Amino acid sequence: MTSSGQDHLAGRLASLDMFRGLAIAGMVLVNNPGSWEHVHAPLRHAEWHGFTPADLVFPAFLFIVGAAIPFTLAGYGDRRAGRGELYLRILRRVLLLFALGLVLNLATPLLQWAMQGKAVDWDTLRIMGVLQRIALAYLLAMILILALGWRGRIAAVLVILLGYWAALEWVPVPVFGPGDLRPDTSLVTFIDKLILTRPHMYKGRFDPEGLLSTLPAVATVLTGYLAGAWVKRTPVASRVTVRLAAAGIGLVLLGWVWGLVFPINKALWTSSYVVYAAGWSLLILAACYELVEVRRLRRIGWPLQVMGVNAITLFFASGIVARLLLTLQTAEGHSYYRWLYDTLFVPWAGALGGSLAFAVATVAAWWVALYILYRRGWFLRL
Repeated sequence: MTSSGQDHLAGRLASLDMFRGLAIAGMVLVNNPGSWEHVHAPLRHAEWHGFTPADLVFPAFLFIVGAAIPFTLAGYGDRRAGRGELYLRILRRVLLLFALGLVLNLATPLLQWAMQGKAVDWDTLRIMGVLQRIALAYLLAMILILALGWRGRIAAVLVILLGYWAALEWVPVPVFGPGDLRPDTSLVTFIDKLILTRPHMYKGRFDPEGLLSTLPAVATVLTGYLAGAWVKRTPVASRVTVRLAAAGIGLVLLGWVWGLVFPINKALWTSSYVVYAAGWSLLILAACYELVEVRRLRRIGWPLQVMGVNAITLFFASGIVARLLLTLQTAEGHSYYRWLYDTLFVPWAGALGGSLAFAVATVAAWWVALYILYRRGWFLRL
């Protein structure tokens, strides 16, 4: 933590913090319904192929990770003396993010061991997760950013997306052959079973944050980096908004067309999904940029900025608290999570409305907590 809020916020793009706050608020909203049996369609992920607003949240966050890199690198520039420190900070951040992800995976088994005496099954501990994917995608993207020039970075995005498409379409999987995009039979699952092994995958079946599908996530980070670097070196003006929006519309259309032959799929993180989601991310960034940077309507972005500057804190803490509430049980044998939903929200909003109200209340409660940190100038820095 740092006690200097002004120092932490100096040199940051306020509109990017606003976008990050919107993304992390969306992530908490999607991850915390009162009941998974009662969720509005826009807040559900697509069953397999397809795209819903919920499917934009994670790639938007990775896009923002990339867009923020030019601003975090600004303090280092091309100083050779600072390169060693930079590499250490990158490695430290990667290791901490991955470790926090493992802690989230361990949280429920450890809570069940502490409160219910249930033994921890280390043989089925999931290895990957959201924070682990962020860590690995950030690491690989930073390696490419530091090693390549502008043309090389653009080429890297194209090579990753086209190569991933080719691999999933043409590399044969034993027994099932090439081009099989079903959960249990795709090349993505085959690689994860080979390296992670099935017991360490999500629910022992398919891992939506697996190893091979992290490669196109690197392209998501690089796309964000290219956008952020261009915004950083361009004077503030509405023409920046227009160009971001135009690029966004172009990528949305390109991703949709590509999806006709290579389906848009979040779980597989298909190349068409990367392009389509990046287009929407650019459109949202354009809107935030116009409001906050061009029109200087900082008050509109400030509530989201409060969440955006402590996004990892929010994701990790909300995950831990949700797991705690799901593990703690009432005398009737129900989780406190379910008790809160049934008692405080269902009676006046119904099952479906109460589930949404629970999620909104969760976001609001965490905003208050983060506002306290914001006022005190406490920010988690990895």
